[in-house]
Amino acid sequence: MPMIDIYAAVGTFADTAKLAQDAAATVMAIEKVPDIPMFRKNTAAFVHELPAGTIANLDGENNYVRVQVLTNSGALDREKQLSVVRQLTDLVASAAGDESLSERTWVLLTEAPEGGWGLWGHAHLNSELVAAARAEIAKLQA
Repeated sequence: MPMIDIYAAVGTFADTAKLAQDAAATVMAIEKVPDIPMFRKNTAAFVHELPAGTIANLDGENNYVRVQVLTNSGALDREKQLSVVRQLTDLVASAAGDESLSERTWVLLTEAPEGGWGLWGHAHLNSELVAAARAEIAKLQA
């Protein structure tokens, strides 16, 4: 159930809503979690459009994108990490209509500590999230 934040200058993307939905779908597919409401409703992306002059590297260039993916602890093994970075970089460049943006897109993978994934007003352990998913799957199958 990742949370994805995409930061870019205003006007970088023509359709921020589609980018957000595509980013969420991409990471959910890479995580390979069951396609159940618990995961569909709690996997989300937020596109933050920053005003001109609020992004710069050391040389003053401002055509960068920063993507931060927050997952629960251990959700992404090495293969999934590589896939998330590659696919989100490609998605961002495509959404911007600028393939060269793949050279200026930073993707940061961050894990919430065990017990640090808050959902439904509770800080969940990974085992609690797994139990909740199994309970939902059983309920859907009944």
